[in-house]
Amino acid sequence: MTRHSGKRTIAKADVTHRPAAINRDGRMAAVRIGTSGWHYDGWIGTFYPEKTPKKRLLEAYARHFSTTEINASFYRVPSEAAVASWAANAPDGFVFAWKASRFITHYKRLKDCEEPVRYVTGRMAPLGEKFGPVLWQLPPQQKPDHDRLGRFLDLLPKERRHAVEFRDPAWYEEATFRLLRDAGVSLCVSDHAHAPAPWEATAAHVYLRPHGPGGRYEGHYSNDGLADMADRIAGWTAESRDVFCYFDNDQKSCAPFDAQRLIGMVRERGVEVA
Repeated sequence: MTRHSGKRTIAKADVTHRPAAINRDGRMAAVRIGTSGWHYDGWIGTFYPEKTPKKRLLEAYARHFSTTEINASFYRVPSEAAVASWAANAPDGFVFAWKASRFITHYKRLKDCEEPVRYVTGRMAPLGEKFGPVLWQLPPQQKPDHDRLGRFLDLLPKERRHAVEFRDPAWYEEATFRLLRDAGVSLCVSDHAHAPAPWEATAAHVYLRPHGPGGRYEGHYSNDGLADMADRIAGWTAESRDVFCYFDNDQKSCAPFDAQRLIGMVRERGVEVA
C-alpha cells in the first residue's frame, strides 16, 4: 500500500469510476469503512461528545460507522460475556472484524494450530450475523515459509472471511499471493512502516488497513492520499469485491475523521458505503 504524506500522491490508481458490480451471490459489492477499535479515551471530546460514558462508546461509534475492528482479541481471548455484550450493543447490520489471538500467530507461529483456531473462532461465534473478517497478523520476525502458511490456511473455517497481515516485506511475492488466492483469503493491504503491502487483491473481499502517513499510527492522510484509496475501492467494487477498511492512525483522533473523509470520497465516486 503506497504511503501518502503532504499533498503528493506517489502512485495513483488507474480506475474508471463505475457503480459497484453484482457479487457472485447476487448482491451488490459492499463497502464498510471504520476504525481499528473504538474505545479510546482521547477521542472523548474530540470525536465523541464530551462526557460520553465509556460504556456507551460503542453506541456512540455506531452512529457514524457500520463496522469496527476488535484489537483486544489479539492480546487476550475475550470472554463469552464480552463478545455477547459487543453484539448486543451494536445495531443490526453492524459488522465486527477482529484480530485473532497472538498465541496462534506470534507464539505458535501458525504451527500445529488446528485446536487454537477452532477455539478462538468459536469464542467469537456469539457475534452471530455481526461476525466479520478475521485478521491474522504475523510477527515481523516470521520469514516466508509457504508450506507452513499453506497448511495454516487449510485450517481456516471456509464459511468465514479471513485476511493475513505480513510484517516482513519478503512475504510479498507471487508464491504467497497464489496461496492466498487458492484459499480465498485476503492479503491485508497495509501501509505499516516496516512492511507496506502492494495493492494486491487475492480474494472476493479486500481488507484495507491504513496505519497513518508513514505507517506509524499517527497523523491525518492528505486529500490526495484518501482520494487514491477511494479510487482503489471503486476499482475493487467494480470487480465485485467487498471491501473492509479500518484506519489505525488512532492518535489524536485522526482515524475516525479520516474514515469519515474516505466515506465521503467513495460515495462521490458513485459507490455505496454501508
